[in-house]
Amino acid sequence: MNNYAPIPNLTGGRLLLAAFVLAFANFMVVLDMTIANVSVPHITGSLAVSASQGTWVITSYAVAEAICVPLTGWLAGRFGTVRIFVISLFGFTLFSVLCGLSTSLEMLVFCRIGQGLFGGPIMPLSQTLLMRIFPPEKQSQAMGMWAMTTVVGPILGPILGGTISDNWSWHWIFFINIPVGIGCALAAMRLLKSAETATNTLKIDRGGLMLLILWIGALQLMLDLGHEYDWFNHPFIVILAMIALIGLIVFTIWELTERHPVVNIQIFKYRGFTISVLALAFGFGAFFGSIVMIPQWLQVNLGYTATWAGYLTATMGFGSLLMSPIVAKLATKYDQRALASFGLCLLGGVTLMRAFWTTEADFMALALPQILQGFAVPFFFIPLSNMALASVLPQEMASAAGLMNFLRTMAGAIGASIAVTLWDDHAKVARSEMAGSLHVDEVQNTLLQRGMSPESSLAYISSLVDKEASTLSANHVFLILAMVFVFAALIIWLCPRPKSGVTGGGHAH
Repeated sequence: MNNYAPIPNLTGGRLLLAAFVLAFANFMVVLDMTIANVSVPHITGSLAVSASQGTWVITSYAVAEAICVPLTGWLAGRFGTVRIFVISLFGFTLFSVLCGLSTSLEMLVFCRIGQGLFGGPIMPLSQTLLMRIFPPEKQSQAMGMWAMTTVVGPILGPILGGTISDNWSWHWIFFINIPVGIGCALAAMRLLKSAETATNTLKIDRGGLMLLILWIGALQLMLDLGHEYDWFNHPFIVILAMIALIGLIVFTIWELTERHPVVNIQIFKYRGFTISVLALAFGFGAFFGSIVMIPQWLQVNLGYTATWAGYLTATMGFGSLLMSPIVAKLATKYDQRALASFGLCLLGGVTLMRAFWTTEADFMALALPQILQGFAVPFFFIPLSNMALASVLPQEMASAAGLMNFLRTMAGAIGASIAVTLWDDHAKVARSEMAGSLHVDEVQNTLLQRGMSPESSLAYISSLVDKEASTLSANHVFLILAMVFVFAALIIWLCPRPKSGVTGGGHAH
């Protein structure tokens, strides 16, 4: 009997409930990636640390999760998919409690690392188990449900984080995981017992694991501290970059020659998987870059509060929720390459609209691209996830899902770092160009005639120039991100045509 055959006693209501539990567990983990973003000022104030130290609360979680995600395939093969899923949920919930009880930054960062280590496998395992419990013809709809939680999580995170931190205290952003984590773990134990996979005594590849931790840790530190240290003008960042690059090369060679690799790099031999994941990484990097930039630009330049910036960002959620089940259905009938290409082109067009934003833009002008983006995201996300997982053998599914989620997470971190750096650097260039061509004396005289003091008139001109330079720079970055989306839309066509209706272990290459 195939290890990944449909489960006979999971039908009707039980199947739907199991699918909901898997999707909801994934939602909780994805939500935790962004829920702390807007709460950092509250956390740093409460623990009396600097803002740059506060960002370690976000990045420590991301690093731990990124390290654990590719290990999912090995863990599932060694201990069983359902068992690891349940253990991960209990561990994640325990560390959520400890995060909420933290009294110092060190304790909070340590507990966030614990949260990330247990949270890492939940994403790919929820995906693998959904594929496992649904028959092939329903797998696309199941992936639609999963993708919906992955897309909506980062949108709701900042709103929930801001509202909870403003009205109660930041500790509650972690405590809200308790009922969800325990509920999902207990339900998974009851419902998914029959979906357990066979286990083998797999040897642990210690060398591969050490190399993985080394190069990912160095890369994430480089991305976190690069902006603060002026990137490659600082020797520390250069050293981190060298460690990450050499570590990645040695790790790749090691894993290709190891008999029991900790990460199954061989999966990249499937063209369908490689191209789909590459397009997904480029698309998600550009998408995440804009998600990080927009709320900051709204708050710094247009004077939006954190809550209102969150609301504006969240207008994207409506289209995503509406389109996810529709796209899942379309994916069973039409060429998924065309759907993904359409979605990415639409995202490129939406990002191009943002390249013409001005400081006078009203709420609707800013919300329209967000709403359209919501409709576009499922078109790129669902078909690419389906195509990637359809390209591998059933027994490679957990490893493939782990690799795909790992590359998506890393692409998001890299995209955000590059977008913010480009934005800041170009703003300086734009400011000096504007200052050079501005007739300050004329403008100042006009302001003085209106009753302003010389000091306040200069400060007023300076803040205007800053705002305009920042907006011009943001437009410049949006233009680059739009081109990245179009590039991703083009490379999808290098994929072999997927068989319609096949999603899991269909082997299309």
